[in-house]
Amino acid sequence: MARRLNATATAEGLTPTQAQVLGTVTSLGPIPLAELTEFEGLNPTMTSRVVSKLDELGLVTRQADPADLRAVVVEATRRGRTAHEHIKGARSAAVRDCLEQLPEPTAATLLAAVPALEQLAEELRVRMRPRSS
Repeated sequence: MARRLNATATAEGLTPTQAQVLGTVTSLGPIPLAELTEFEGLNPTMTSRVVSKLDELGLVTRQADPADLRAVVVEATRRGRTAHEHIKGARSAAVRDCLEQLPEPTAATLLAAVPALEQLAEELRVRMRPRSS
């Protein structure tokens, strides 16, 4: 299943890491680059490379942070939000395809758990997001 989910990023011409960063920027942005780095658990050089590639592809923009002109804020473009929606749709289809391979009672149990898992994911996202000082 992990391979199928990773393949959804390549359909948009992105690596799994690029797709993950795009998803974070789309969900949490505009977000300072330093905060994005911390949130994703990447080293600053890797984050900079990923954001540079996403910027080159027209999926995000980088601008000076009005609160600290030495810092950069990253925001998804319309094209980036569209790509993220395509990836989410492809991931949903991949999960649906995997569920269809399971016995009906097992699939129904997993589907019933989705709202709780989504709520948990959102709560974790909020808790994990660094607080800008």
